[in-house]
Amino acid sequence: MVAAVATREELLHWLALRLTPGLGARKCGQLLERFRTPEKIFRASRSELEAAGLAGSVAQSISSGCAFEDAATQQEKALDTGAEILPLTDARYPARLREIFDPPVVLFARGRLELLQRQMLAIVGTRHPTPYGMAVAERLASDLARAGLVIASGMARGIDTGAHRGAMAATADTVAVFGCGVDLVYPSENRKLASELADKALIISEFPVGAPAYPQNFPIRNRIISGMSLGVLVVEGTQYSGSAITARLAMDQGREVFAVPGNITSAPSWGPNLLIKQGAKLVQEWNDVIVELAPEERRRLIDRGKSRLLSEDGAAQPEQTTLPLGPSEGIGRAILEILTPDVPVHIDDLLGRLEQYSSSEMIAVLFELEMLGLVRQLPGKNFVKVW
Repeated sequence: MVAAVATREELLHWLALRLTPGLGARKCGQLLERFRTPEKIFRASRSELEAAGLAGSVAQSISSGCAFEDAATQQEKALDTGAEILPLTDARYPARLREIFDPPVVLFARGRLELLQRQMLAIVGTRHPTPYGMAVAERLASDLARAGLVIASGMARGIDTGAHRGAMAATADTVAVFGCGVDLVYPSENRKLASELADKALIISEFPVGAPAYPQNFPIRNRIISGMSLGVLVVEGTQYSGSAITARLAMDQGREVFAVPGNITSAPSWGPNLLIKQGAKLVQEWNDVIVELAPEERRRLIDRGKSRLLSEDGAAQPEQTTLPLGPSEGIGRAILEILTPDVPVHIDDLLGRLEQYSSSEMIAVLFELEMLGLVRQLPGKNFVKVW
């Protein structure tokens, strides 16, 4: 049952239900099927709750209302952090997520809530990617965002971070699903990215405000990433990685599974290569994803693209043919012709192949290319081209 935005009193009951000890998402769903609303659940007697399948201790916790104090605290914390609280029946709650086996009873959200009503694609992968993997994640996320999809991921280091950055660079249409409270940042090196997401995109979590990033939270949050999405695209990951868990959840939820092939001698390629052997769609470019979507989903993307074009002023801009480097354009183009997205090149090798330029010229232009987002520096003074 979908309703309008809940009142403060109704939200208090939803939060109390979420915060009751020993009550998981699936059991909450069963109680809501029987009693219809959280208010009726808390008005039920202990015997009625036990008859609904609850253990005596959990039924006693509900009857005593012990979670209402924590619920009131959560309301204040959410207000202080600018987070919205979306119960399962809220019209803004993602429709696809509501349909899974164990949807979160409550979501906490910061940012552009309208993204939850859009078509999403999850991009996930290893926390220890190769340069190839990062380049692919950013490029595909950017292209798919421009095609009209919202990119969902978990903002873990590695492929998740690359997916968010690619979407942010293109349209800022991306949703990060946290394994902690929406007011915290994990990993800490993504603090700047998290701030940008809260301002221009969206952060959501089923965990209360202030909840730490416990290891067991991340497999739990993966069902949200896949559940909100039309499909899951795995870029790199080992056979038993978190991305493999997300792909398996996607299959269980009836979602499409996509994978980017990789080097057969590379450990991070084992997961996506195995998924392809098992029937996942092999992805080389963004259109490999789009053509696999249901016809009605493709029509929605086309309609959205038309609306976006009509709302933009002027004609399409011509393709950029010059680099904004002034007199250094020649060396800039020479560097870009040597660099590739998947094989790092040391600065000494660049100097050896471009002997006509001095080391100071090379360093200056590499810095400019990095600022333009065309080149990325890796540890040890190695460089790759951003695909």
